[in-house]
Amino acid sequence: MAVSTKVLADPASLAETFAADFAAWVDAQSGDAITVALSGGSTPKRLFELWADQYADQIDWSRIQFFWGDERCVPPADPESNFGVAKQLLFDRITIPAENIHRVRGEASAEQECSRYEREIQQVVPTDQDGNPEFDLIILGMGDDGHTASIFPHQSEFLSSQAVCEVATHPQSGQQRITLTGRVLNAAKKVSVLVTGAGKADVLADVIGRQGAFAEYPVSHVEGDDVCFYIDQAAAAKL
Repeated sequence: MAVSTKVLADPASLAETFAADFAAWVDAQSGDAITVALSGGSTPKRLFELWADQYADQIDWSRIQFFWGDERCVPPADPESNFGVAKQLLFDRITIPAENIHRVRGEASAEQECSRYEREIQQVVPTDQDGNPEFDLIILGMGDDGHTASIFPHQSEFLSSQAVCEVATHPQSGQQRITLTGRVLNAAKKVSVLVTGAGKADVLADVIGRQGAFAEYPVSHVEGDDVCFYIDQAAAAKL
């Protein structure tokens, strides 16, 4: 995996740098529609707040079609809903057409919603020459166990699934989630992986260095043409 890295001082600096990079990237995109898949987690929360506070009038949000790389199977008002967090911190505070927000219906039957969301992606997101949905940008995180989106080590077969989405199961809680598959992650024109915290330093060193148990970590198999890891100093300690 040939990737680039940006090491920032702390989570706040990471969010500020990525927010600025994102705004510049949007400005540089041609055409009317830009497809972006969002992530959940603590770092995106800071990012959403920054976008709303500092970029509400700096970015043409009407150009962006927002999706999610994964979502927990909970109602949108649940604190664990990735959509719910983004709605509260970002969408309710910027001007964006409702039809530009393509949420996973976490309150629905997981299997049925997985199929429905796959169809929605296929209807909106252009495909590459191999027929894969080709997002302009997918934003990812990395767990302490090396998972990304909701592709966990115990379900690494999702990395090679021919489906667009799969129903994942969290290894500890048993919670169901809907996730994009490796096929889609690797077809994206651009992937940004946001990683913070000392607890991820050992795994990240293996992933970036292609050493140790790196092959067991799903995030190691994100192999698009433009993959950049945004890392804070704590997570970068072993690099």
